[in-house]
Amino acid sequence: MGPDFSGYATKHNLKCSDGRTIRPGAFKHQDKTKVPLVWQHQHDTPDNVLGHAILTYREEGVWTDAYFNESPSALNAKESVRHGDVNSLSIYANKLVQRGGDVLHGDIKEVSLVLSGANPG
Repeated sequence: MGPDFSGYATKHNLKCSDGRTIRPGAFKHQDKTKVPLVWQHQHDTPDNVLGHAILTYREEGVWTDAYFNESPSALNAKESVRHGDVNSLSIYANKLVQRGGDVLHGDIKEVSLVLSGANPG
């Protein structure tokens, strides 16, 4: 069964709203990693876990294939995506290695479905 939706979780060489720029290779070690799919980076309740995402490293950035679970929150989010009401992704990463504002390495811990992405990609 294919993903419910796919898209870039983050793209390389674009300045994010937090002033950081993710450089190529920063998350290459996470190719094919499975992480939670979360609503708006909210980690305070299981209701915000919408499913999971499979990360794929690409030259342009980190691609994700996302799969919704069957929770009421996920079903609502799935409808929002299907209708085009919500169409942005964002990542939460830690263990960042930076040089100035450039992110050279880190660990993506979750992909979030968000109302507005942190970079234009």
